[in-house]
Amino acid sequence: MNPYGSSSLDMEVSQVMKRVYLKMFLALLVTSAAAWICTTIPHIPYFLVSHRWVYWGLLIVELLMVFGISGAVRKISSPVASMLFYLFAILNGVTFSLIFLAYTPVSIFKTFLITAGVFGAMTIYGYFTERDLTKMGNFLFMALIGLIIASLVNLFWANSTLEWIVSIGGVLIFIGLTAWDTQKIKQMAQYGGGGLELSRLATIGALSLYLDFINLFLYLLRFFGSSRD
Repeated sequence: MNPYGSSSLDMEVSQVMKRVYLKMFLALLVTSAAAWICTTIPHIPYFLVSHRWVYWGLLIVELLMVFGISGAVRKISSPVASMLFYLFAILNGVTFSLIFLAYTPVSIFKTFLITAGVFGAMTIYGYFTERDLTKMGNFLFMALIGLIIASLVNLFWANSTLEWIVSIGGVLIFIGLTAWDTQKIKQMAQYGGGGLELSRLATIGALSLYLDFINLFLYLLRFFGSSRD
């Protein structure tokens, strides 16, 4: 047995996770920059508000991009996958510009810090825990489907009680998914990428954690965001 085998594997996994977090951090910066730029051009967010079909169209494009990147990551080159990921982050920033119309900048920043703290704690837990989170992850995935259905129903029902239930459920689900996704990425890195080139794994891993962070932020914003008067 190679006494350095375990140490070498730990270093490789650590390098992969660093690339995952770096790509995710850069994507968050891109999203934040895109949202800020849009707010400096007032016509953009107001155009999205007054033309809801454009806003929903962008959301559909974003959803298709997530499925597209996830499904094609084994076929496209690593640079192309990264480019699509950052393009997705830009589009997300454009739609995010609307939250500056609904909430005060101070409350948005405060919620971002809270999200960063919660996300950081859960991703550390997911990385270091010896507990297998597979069963929890499967349950959370099913709960996420239920959450999406409940959210769609409430678009038409507009029930305040259901909205609070959805918000609380969203926070809990994405807290758990952060830990699960972190462990899953780590395990894939330990097994040589699970059939993925490690650079591609870094991109798809960053996308997963980016989505966890963004969704956790949006649900926490419902609790900590202060609406504009």
